[in-house]
Amino acid sequence: MPAATNPIPACHGSEFDLLPERYRHIVIEGPIGVGKTSLARKMAEKLNGQLLLEEPEENPFLIKFYKDASRYALPTQLFFLFQRVNQLRSLSQRDFFETLMISDYLIDKDRLFASLTLDEEELKLYQQIYENQRPHAPTPDLVIYLQAPTESLIERVQKRGNSYEQGISANYLRELSESYSRFFYHYDEAPLLIVNTQHLNPIDQDEDFDLLIRQIETMRGKREFFNRAA
Repeated sequence: MPAATNPIPACHGSEFDLLPERYRHIVIEGPIGVGKTSLARKMAEKLNGQLLLEEPEENPFLIKFYKDASRYALPTQLFFLFQRVNQLRSLSQRDFFETLMISDYLIDKDRLFASLTLDEEELKLYQQIYENQRPHAPTPDLVIYLQAPTESLIERVQKRGNSYEQGISANYLRELSESYSRFFYHYDEAPLLIVNTQHLNPIDQDEDFDLLIRQIETMRGKREFFNRAA
């Protein structure tokens, strides 16, 4: 389930040259457990960027949602929406264009979760609130969509041991992954790099991180795939 937080100050001491000037706002997306937040942190550290992160532990409904989704889906979703709206509205245009901004969520995908968890009447209400509250954030210069098999997502979620995630079922992760695939199949708002992480670990392996950065630097099309063989 998505979330939001206040911006984290920029990290310094980059070990890499900054990305080309055309990349000032990068969003890393993907289902729960795929590693988007960890990758965002590493990119900000290595590339001297500012972070805009999700913070699901701030949502008081999230644990209840994983135990009783039908009852708590709407308040959980609305809490996240208002968090993100407040966060994005606190940022000026200058925040996005004067420094490298790296985020681990795309506001557009809020409706992905809503469509997956809300019933018909709740979804209508949510869509009305979304259209009235949605901030006009700049379109990202690049979206990195991380993919992984459901089995890998389950293993990663269990490994990191976050208490609010222990109620996540394998079926929910599977449905979520499929929803992400459908969403990004049609997504064309910004350049999109689809990364299969089954045999790529840019978070723990610096060599893999370097490969990913070089893939970004050489990206020319609006939609590209990066799939490292086993």
